[in-house]
Amino acid sequence: MRIIAHLDMDAFFASLEEAGSLIFKGKPIAVGSDPKNGVGRGVVSTANYKAREYGIHSALPISVAWQLSQKAKAEGKLEVVFLSVDFERYNKASAQVLEIIRDYAEVVEPASIDEFYYDLTFLKNYKKAEKVCKKIKKEIKEKLKVTCSVGIGPNKLIAKIAAGTKKPDGLVIIKESKISNFLEPLSIRELPGIGPKTEQIFLAKGVKIIKDIKKFSREDLYDLMGKWGLDLYLKARGIDDTPLVENREAKSIGEQITFESDTLNFIEIGEVLKNICQSVYKRFLQSGFKTFKTVGVTVRFSDFETKTTVKTLKQPTEREKKFEIEATKLLLPYIDRRKNPRQKLIRLIGVKLEKFNG
Repeated sequence: MRIIAHLDMDAFFASLEEAGSLIFKGKPIAVGSDPKNGVGRGVVSTANYKAREYGIHSALPISVAWQLSQKAKAEGKLEVVFLSVDFERYNKASAQVLEIIRDYAEVVEPASIDEFYYDLTFLKNYKKAEKVCKKIKKEIKEKLKVTCSVGIGPNKLIAKIAAGTKKPDGLVIIKESKISNFLEPLSIRELPGIGPKTEQIFLAKGVKIIKDIKKFSREDLYDLMGKWGLDLYLKARGIDDTPLVENREAKSIGEQITFESDTLNFIEIGEVLKNICQSVYKRFLQSGFKTFKTVGVTVRFSDFETKTTVKTLKQPTEREKKFEIEATKLLLPYIDRRKNPRQKLIRLIGVKLEKFNG
């Protein structure tokens, strides 16, 4: 028997900002791009629960978030506080959370900056696991002044879904005998991997909840979804033997910037590219890795067509100048006609580093 916990920080970025200043306490907060009075570009990274009451959520266009804030203001509600992303602060807080969890669990897998899996099988029963998770939640709240939600179950899949069912500040335990009762009434979107497009395919077949998926045989799901259908057959039944990966190393370090207006101006694009490269390189130095071997760029055109090009260097390097030069070489064909024959305007650019050596 395994006992796996999944800890999910509640509205992490926004909660940290709210906890960090008395003037933000109790106010709706959205972290992301500058809304620029409704004409800003980019999206919301995180919104706290007060802002979510206005309909503001992650990945929402910042201009729409601004409009919702103004609508709320007109109704006599608090105006949303828009803040820029502070990755240095959030990464530091994430490291603190990881350190707290490691005081209680031997095997911990950071799934992202605000999500962590940890193995409590050594405790041998769910009662003890619950006590440990309560201690972790209490310590995080005392030290960081923010809350988290925790799911406990027999595998990573169940633990993750459980953590999301009672936010914020929740603690949900799903034992193996309760998996079917827990999963079946949930929306199919609760299963990791089912996004809007997959949901539409299932809705067209009258499938809305996880119980409906269980009516399909393995063969039916394979015909419908290919190999992913076989995974889905198991997930719908709460079956998951995925191990925890404790020393998960960063596969890439990158950033993206959306331009204020679509452009093909080489000087403007070059300046933004240089700034992104400097930011990414700074994060590379902070990561502890010594060298990188792959450089990549991403371009999104005004029609939202998105292209990515990567180059693997002959020899690993740690040089910032080499990074900037290679990124520029990869980007230039998208500005001229080599990879942009119709001269479409560019909406967004991004750069990344991969293949690290410690």
